[in-house]
Amino acid sequence: MQSLRSRRLPAPVACILAAGLLTGADARLSPDPVSRTAHSAPRCAPDGGGIRLARGLCAVVVGEQPGARHIAVAANGDLFLALTSTQRAPGGVVALRDEKGDGHAEPSRRFGPDGGTGIALRAGYLYFALNDAVLRWKLPAGRLEPAGAPDTIVEGLPATGNHTAKTIALDDQGNLYVNVGSFTNSCQQADRMLESPGADPCTELETRAGIWRFDAGRLHQTQRDGSHFATGIRNSVAITVDPRGRLWVMQHGRDQLFQNWPRLYDSRQGAELPAEELLQVKKGDDFGWPYCYYDGAKHRLVLAPEYGGDGVKVGRCAGKKGPVYAFPGHWAPEAIVFNTGSALPGFGAGIFISFHGSWNRAPEPQADGRVVFLPLRGDTPGTPLTVADGFGGPGFASGGARYRPMGLALGPDGSLYIASDQGGRIWRIIREAAAR
Repeated sequence: MQSLRSRRLPAPVACILAAGLLTGADARLSPDPVSRTAHSAPRCAPDGGGIRLARGLCAVVVGEQPGARHIAVAANGDLFLALTSTQRAPGGVVALRDEKGDGHAEPSRRFGPDGGTGIALRAGYLYFALNDAVLRWKLPAGRLEPAGAPDTIVEGLPATGNHTAKTIALDDQGNLYVNVGSFTNSCQQADRMLESPGADPCTELETRAGIWRFDAGRLHQTQRDGSHFATGIRNSVAITVDPRGRLWVMQHGRDQLFQNWPRLYDSRQGAELPAEELLQVKKGDDFGWPYCYYDGAKHRLVLAPEYGGDGVKVGRCAGKKGPVYAFPGHWAPEAIVFNTGSALPGFGAGIFISFHGSWNRAPEPQADGRVVFLPLRGDTPGTPLTVADGFGGPGFASGGARYRPMGLALGPDGSLYIASDQGGRIWRIIREAAAR
């Protein structure tokens, strides 16, 4: 079992970034390589676009798209958003382009079936993950809409119970990785019920709570055609492949330790546990769900109460794989992207992570949404930096969030895009020195 130190992020952004950290040449962002218009420096929103940003950064409000989930950015800066359906608009895929060169994009095309979360561009194709399938369109360079109807790459994926959204990542070897979240919270015999024991063995692990690998170019695959790449991952909406071709995910930790097991956990423990885990995933890995959860205070995997745990016992969890890094409980990680650009000063090798914010820390205060950067020296994590926070807005403390960060992507110049499914706003984060 891997062990590590869990760190808690400081609250005030100004205290997180040391003086002089965000420095660099006062250079304007490079124009997109195949843009149709001459792009001048964009104008940043005077109020940060409704969020707080680390020193040296500013936000361009790209647009508003209700139900925005994950993002893919083309080489010319065009945006492709996966949309879930809302009362205001249907789901599918929307393509946006900054036609005027002012930093604001117009929704130019909408296509695809209703609903979806995962989206990715690779080798001239656009991939889109519905709850039960993965589609692929041929997308010629510079085009905002696909050439023809989509191919079905994977079909018949489990889409009932909890955690039905599918997210995807692709590598340069032609592999498609698909997150299939768990059917239940913790594989109880009666889901989310007081002191209900866990099913043992947890048979949903056969088709849920793991990562499946498919051939990215083969049509009409089913789950049985894929490789069961890794297991014991409750749900990993955040999934990516790093520049070396390795798979990484952020796991959503289980809920209701206090509500379902009040004899073993108090309300504060229920709010803080378990940790949200950053996992580096290799073929055959088992990360322990539902039998185990990661305790960020004890810095180890421990046995879940549904399987005889008491918050201390390790038991069968001694043989499970632990995280690279552990964040506080119930922050709800939604997207991760490795930093490969240089547009944001002070951010070197590492990972940007979006956290949606919590709904289930009651009676403790809920956690607001935020985007953080986790530096990496090799595979060794440093101290996280808060890139953006304050998404909930002034009314968050009394209930209801204005925005909740969801999708992340890097533009061709290395700027960071953030999409909120709540409120639908899309931000482009750049240097203040690069704005007008």
